[in-house]
Amino acid sequence: MKRVTLVDVFKHRITQKYLQRSGIHHAVTVAGYAYDMAIESNVDPDLATKSALLHDMGHYEWYRDGKWDYEEYRKHDIHAIKGAERAHKLLIRLGEDRLVAKEVSLAVLLHTDSYLPFSLESQRTDLQEVVRVADEKDEQPSGLHHYKQMDKSEAIQLLHHLDLKVEAALEERGELSG
Repeated sequence: MKRVTLVDVFKHRITQKYLQRSGIHHAVTVAGYAYDMAIESNVDPDLATKSALLHDMGHYEWYRDGKWDYEEYRKHDIHAIKGAERAHKLLIRLGEDRLVAKEVSLAVLLHTDSYLPFSLESQRTDLQEVVRVADEKDEQPSGLHHYKQMDKSEAIQLLHHLDLKVEAALEERGELSG
């Protein structure tokens, strides 16, 4: 089975639709952080980078009186739930292995516990923790990290470079076939 790449994921119309809301710059930056942390933590870099790229695809816009209301958004936030479902559906459509799609979806679901009435502290798998910390590393107050701009062509270049690094790491680990 051919590996579904980050570029494949990024170019899909569903990804394009939802990353426009959550921020391409943030998604690509978090994927880069996740790669580095996955290598350091002996976590599958393919799963980590895909999960990180898609971690916020459940974001939605919450406006009050025509203006973005971050506090109201946070009060009603379920983006991790929506994002997990969207990520799974997207990866299956792209022909991704079902177990990979499931692991990525769970990492998207559990990258934050802001929507839960309890903490997930010390409950996450290593993959889920990598995605959480990578996301946290790029966060800015009031969600400003979602508004940094990045041209799609720059994102594709960075993701292609990251794909090459992931493939090399998987080959080194003996996990890449064909």
